[in-house]
Amino acid sequence: MAEIEHKWYVIKTVTGTEKKVKQNIESEIEASHLKDFVSRVLIPTEKYYQIRNGKKISKERNYFPGYIFVEAMMLGEVHHVLLNIP
Repeated sequence: MAEIEHKWYVIKTVTGTEKKVKQNIESEIEASHLKDFVSRVLIPTEKYYQIRNGKKISKERNYFPGYIFVEAMMLGEVHHVLLNIP
């Protein structure tokens, strides 16, 4: 039987809650002992600098607001765990 490889999947979330959802996904994957099936959870961001009151402030901006990228093997419970994350 051929080995199933990890593929990228996109999860749509409410804009502004990406970091919280990422934390929920990582904690649920660890609690369910499915760490072997999910290799990465990413929120693509870029750093930019803004000048306010004469000071240079660094901030992060999402490339794709409302989306999280997950590299995983969709076997068994992984699909259901990822769909039922609050």
